[in-house]
Amino acid sequence: MQADAPEGISAPGLGRRAHRPLRGPRPSTGPSLLEPGAAHDPYRLYRILREEYPLSYDALLGAWLVSRYADVATALTDPRFTGLPHDTAPRGAPAPLGLCHGDPLCAPRNQPLARPGPVTRHMSGPGPVTRHMSGPGSVTRHMSDPGPVTRHMSDPGSATRHMPDPDPASVPRHTAARIERTAYVLARRIDGRQQADLVEEFCRWLPLGATPGASARPTPSSLPGIAAPTAVAPCTRHTGLRERALASFLANVLDAPDLLAALRVEPALADRAWTESLRRDPPVQVVLRRTVTEVTLSGGTLPAGADVACLIGAAGRDPERFAAPDHFDPFRRDQGRSLTGPASCPAVLLGRLEARHGLRALLDAMPRLRWADGFRPAGTGLLTRGPRALLVRPG
Repeated sequence: MQADAPEGISAPGLGRRAHRPLRGPRPSTGPSLLEPGAAHDPYRLYRILREEYPLSYDALLGAWLVSRYADVATALTDPRFTGLPHDTAPRGAPAPLGLCHGDPLCAPRNQPLARPGPVTRHMSGPGPVTRHMSGPGSVTRHMSDPGPVTRHMSDPGSATRHMPDPDPASVPRHTAARIERTAYVLARRIDGRQQADLVEEFCRWLPLGATPGASARPTPSSLPGIAAPTAVAPCTRHTGLRERALASFLANVLDAPDLLAALRVEPALADRAWTESLRRDPPVQVVLRRTVTEVTLSGGTLPAGADVACLIGAAGRDPERFAAPDHFDPFRRDQGRSLTGPASCPAVLLGRLEARHGLRALLDAMPRLRWADGFRPAGTGLLTRGPRALLVRPG
């Protein structure tokens, strides 16, 4: 999946090279996340930040930017970092990464949850940010975007070790069957079209059909066979992130004809493609944290009480962690699962099943599925990101 053409992103000036860490925090010297054009191609901005400004203060955003994989992993797991004071997810809850909202129910049963510590000190920079980004929601201390952008974990070490693949067997059988049924109903509704938009007609409705009652948007009455229980796990109520993740996944797969042919023969490869898509094009790009005490990272030292923007999208494409990080490669040996969320999270489990059954249903209903003539997918958004349209020719 290609990115939109970058516009208006500042080129770096006299910054520090990546191999020369700062001795301490410095005022903003690098580009800002809120600069015009940043949302068009944040990955170019992330590269500049990783290489030239691994730790810089973004005056427009009112937070320090952390972009290297090792530093982001530290900020997400080290107890010296915590969530912002208004967060509802307690410390000790799992990471709100990928598809997880950091709900306490996602935490291991043998891990007690600590009460949130009172972190009230604010930075000496600008006040609460109210400027809008060209993505869902606005950038404020109480972002109106889905919870994962502002809820955080303090599960030490979980982002630095390889997480096991979620076990689909842990999803109730009736839920897995409903996901599969919903996917096939949706696929059959569009298989006779000359052209269809998979975001509008598939990715939006599959998470809703899999999680009834998860959104105010009603499931169309014209979708026969989609019905379900009323109980909904707290972490699965917000379906927007799974919609974006599924759209990015399908875009990456359809962009790789050889992989698509292999998936028709070996559907199990969909799990590796899903994990790779979450690394390369995560639905959550930015997670906010706050330091409890002074913290030294590879790029310098953060002061106590500092707001920190962890750039998940930058960490997933850090060449120090992943070989050829911009390349979509489900067969990579260094795949890793550190930025996808807890393996036991219901939203993580549902997302993987939706990708698996969704792709299988589309390929079964439309063996010749391909891009519409002249169409190229492009991700949009900065806080959360995914393609807004996937125009395909079903037959």
